[in-house]
Order: sequence, then structure tokens, then C-alpha cells
Amino acid sequence: MIEHANRRIHVLGATAHPTASWVAQAARNLVMDLEDAGCRVRYLIRDRDGKFPELFDTVLNDAGIQVVLSGVRVPRMNSIMERWVQTCRRELPDRTLIWNQRHLLYALREFETFYNEHRPHQGLANARPLHPLPAPIEDPDRIVHLDIRRRARLGGTLHEYRHAA
Repeated sequence: MIEHANRRIHVLGATAHPTASWVAQAARNLVMDLEDAGCRVRYLIRDRDGKFPELFDTVLNDAGIQVVLSGVRVPRMNSIMERWVQTCRRELPDRTLIWNQRHLLYALREFETFYNEHRPHQGLANARPLHPLPAPIEDPDRIVHLDIRRRARLGGTLHEYRHAA
């Protein structure tokens, strides 16, 4: 799931064989997570995949979330989510050999943290979803003496940079 306002993602789970009951349970888990976080969601955009049972929509409607179906063969209708899926496919499995479902969930959680806390988002003035924009550096002497630290994540697959001031 992705929040359109700030591009924050939430990984709801992963399975090799998604069934209607698994998807309905993911909807229940989503509603509980949103209630725990105190978030107010009005709409959920989803595609017309046959894996989404009527119970999925019912669970969300009972929680006050209106389900909006994307148009047939209209990937641009939910382009923010489509972009994240492509980013995840391009950056994660191309550099990581996934051993099993547990390892996949671990890698997805690490990527979720990286995406939400560290990765700059070009469309949002290089802001990260969970942090405000940093104050600009206006002093030229301070620019020369930046101390940037690099930290490897996921065994060197992803890298995180921070200023060690």
C-alpha cells in the first residue's frame, strides 16, 4: 500500500499463492494497522484483479474506506503505486537472491524502511516521507567540511548516507 500524499509505503505481506482468503485477511490487517497508527484513510485505489474478493471491499467499506476500482487497462490511474512496484522490482530482486518467504519479507521490510526514511523522492523536493526537508547549507565553509558516512544495508545491496555532524 502507498499513501499518495507523501509516498509512504506499507508492506502488508507476501505469499507465493495469493488466495481470496489471504487477500481478505490482508485487508483486515491493514484496517487494524491504520487504526493503531491513528490514520484516516478515505479512499483505496485497487485494480480489477480476480484475487480481490467481495469480502475485501466489504472489510474496507465497514472501516469507512471507499474502494475505487482502476479503469480497465489504465495503469496511469494508479501511477504512483505502479512506479513503486517498478522501483521495487528494479532495485531489490536484481541485487538480492531471495531464498524463501521469510527472507523476502525481511528484504521487503528493509526496503520499506529505506524507501520511507532514507531515499529522496524527486517529485517531493527530495523530501523523505517520514522526515521534513533539511535546512539548506548557506555557509560555503561548511560545504567544504562535510563529513558524509556510508552504511551498507542488506549486505551491501543498498547504501545509506548520512551527515555525521
